[in-house]
Amino acid sequence: MTPETATLPADTTRGLAAANCHEDGSAPQAPAGARVVALAGAPNVGKSTLFNALTGARRTVGNWPGTTVEVGRGAWALPGEQVSLVDLPGAYSLDPMSPDEELTRDLLLAADPAARPGAVVVIASAAHLARSLYLVAQVRETTLPVVVVLTMIDVAARRGIEIDTAALERALGCPVVSVDPRRRRGHEDLDRVVLAALDAGPATPRVDPEPARVQPCGCRGCTADAPCSCCPHDVVEPALDGEHTAYELERADERFAWIERAVTAGVTERADVRQTWTDRIDRWVTAPVIGPLIFLAVMWAVFQVTTVVAAPLQDGLDQLVSGPVSAAVSAALGAIGLGGGLIEGFFVNGLIAGVGMVLTFVPLMGLMFLLLAVLEDSGYMARAAVVTDRLMGRLGLPGRAFLPLVVGFGCNVPAISATRILPNARHRILTSLLVPFTSCSARLTVFVLLATTFFPERAGTVVFVMYLVSILLVVLIGLLLRSTLWRAVGADPLVIDLPPYQRPTARLSLSVMWLRLRGFLRTAGGIIVATVCVVWLLQMIPGGGGGTFGAVPVEDSLYAAVSRFVAPVLAPAGFGDWQAVSALVVGFIAKEAVISSWAQTYALADAGSGQDPVGLGDQLLKTFEASSGGHTAVAVVAFMVFLLAYTPCVATISAQKREIGVRWTALGLALGLVVAWVLAVLVFQVGRLIW
Repeated sequence: MTPETATLPADTTRGLAAANCHEDGSAPQAPAGARVVALAGAPNVGKSTLFNALTGARRTVGNWPGTTVEVGRGAWALPGEQVSLVDLPGAYSLDPMSPDEELTRDLLLAADPAARPGAVVVIASAAHLARSLYLVAQVRETTLPVVVVLTMIDVAARRGIEIDTAALERALGCPVVSVDPRRRRGHEDLDRVVLAALDAGPATPRVDPEPARVQPCGCRGCTADAPCSCCPHDVVEPALDGEHTAYELERADERFAWIERAVTAGVTERADVRQTWTDRIDRWVTAPVIGPLIFLAVMWAVFQVTTVVAAPLQDGLDQLVSGPVSAAVSAALGAIGLGGGLIEGFFVNGLIAGVGMVLTFVPLMGLMFLLLAVLEDSGYMARAAVVTDRLMGRLGLPGRAFLPLVVGFGCNVPAISATRILPNARHRILTSLLVPFTSCSARLTVFVLLATTFFPERAGTVVFVMYLVSILLVVLIGLLLRSTLWRAVGADPLVIDLPPYQRPTARLSLSVMWLRLRGFLRTAGGIIVATVCVVWLLQMIPGGGGGTFGAVPVEDSLYAAVSRFVAPVLAPAGFGDWQAVSALVVGFIAKEAVISSWAQTYALADAGSGQDPVGLGDQLLKTFEASSGGHTAVAVVAFMVFLLAYTPCVATISAQKREIGVRWTALGLALGLVVAWVLAVLVFQVGRLIW
């Protein structure tokens, strides 16, 4: 099994957007039989932002490349009718270099003309017009009606670029409309010209078809242009590679000449433009040494603000859930004759204790998502790829591979899908194997709980350090794979558009925050609820030590028995207690479930003791102190390291299987378990000697 010969599954580039655990970009759909309009353009030109504005969808947007890697559909209300708007992955041209670009090409140039869209809206950045027009040149060579939409007019103006829309429209031979999707300006003109393009029907191709040749059979009288009269092999096929290349080069020259004429006709650039704020800031944030330090400082500030501001809100919600909410549910069940039995235990010690504890992290998650959305909208996150390009090269990866890894710090599932922006299949496989080592937002909830419990004065710094450990793991595992399976893989040079810095808008930042927070809540309401129910059921079943269903102490349950069977494996890491091990087993389903399983376990333990409930933090202190032999802090750090590196959630595994196949997914699972165990044991055994 070598990466040199690996191929991705055939369905990698087919179909609509796959669901993931933390994002939902659903939008109202157009009625069956509605006309279709495709939304195309290069990465980071405002395509998804415009899609959201036109359809009311909540697709992930960001001021950095690679945001859209799958197809989205939504209803667009034009005057008098609804059409189906299709948001395609970013593509610089119809000559695909990556799976996402291949998907765009296949949907625009479908073999069946009836399956093609009725019109194509190509988004072009006014600040980089010439670069954006190559895709326009290729689309206009088909029968698809084309509408060009100019975005980033304000950015172009700051750079001294003025665009005469009417002159550009005449030069391009297709409608040109200026819009501002972030502020929802220019949509009326766009509605009008798109409807006119749909009504006009298929356009006349603006280029001669590619020459064909006749495949010779080898007869003396048979040539590439004229086979002999008796030749049965008169199959018309595309030109040979050399002929095809020559034709494509000729066509490319014609396109570039056409683009130059259009830009000359419609664009004026002032010569007296001063250096922009973007240029001044980039001198520092993309510098080889200062740039990474700035990036680390920014991320430390994010985690520090998150933990300090959200902690009081989290404590308040915790008290609300464990106090008035639990009491109210108990009283309500008692009033209808269901109190004091299994039903009350299920709702109070199961659902409320488990799901309620996860929901107390909503303020923390919302604040972190908001801060990250502000960084994305400002344009800063794209600089991270430039800053880390040299490091990525040492791993055998291009700088663009850092973009999926950054996405992984939010959720590993869309990060796996985001690897489609990488042209090289071997790079996609390697990046997909590294993504699970990035600390997703689900792990963040556990880190915050443990940090605020065991290191209350330095909680923000501890969480930040765990993210540094995550980055270090990505680097070390990448170097390991680079020196073994990926020895022959070279890194491609970084080619990326750096978007201009812009003032984040409250509406867009809050929208992105809510999109991600809603996904987190959906997880709590779906997978976590199901997990809580299963855990509660296992805690009700006797584990071989006697007792009856529903009346067995939690430490004697089947849940505890299974956990004790696994616990000796993790004893060298300092947390070989069944309570800690059981949480990790449940965490295989979803990392948020680690907290819910602890809340259930300790709630049942309190209920069985007949004593007043003890806070979750105090219970964890006792557990780790007992399992570590007094080296509590070291054991907690080892636990967090294990949680960071071990098996990802089932949603991530499913995404890996879809993108890179079963064999590579299995390798990733085994690698994660081995690395997690070795690191956790090493941290505890060494740490207890010096701490």
